[in-house]
Amino acid sequence: MESHILINEFPDQAQKIADLKVNDAEFLKMYVNYEEVNALIQHYEEGEVNHTTDEHLTELRRKRVHLKDEIYSYLQKN
Repeated sequence: MESHILINEFPDQAQKIADLKVNDAEFLKMYVNYEEVNALIQHYEEGEVNHTTDEHLTELRRKRVHLKDEIYSYLQKN
């Protein structure tokens, strides 16, 4: 299973991500939201018994992609 931890998604931005998490409340909110969605997806994917529907998991994955795109844009602007 592929890891979608944010610093793995943007390894060249790791220091900037760390700095923004501490110094930028707007970025921190996006970061926490992304990590929560990612953790939920991992929970469902790793569980022996899947306690969600395929449609719900697909929607969560779409949300993760959308959040990642927002974060990427934010990193480029700041």
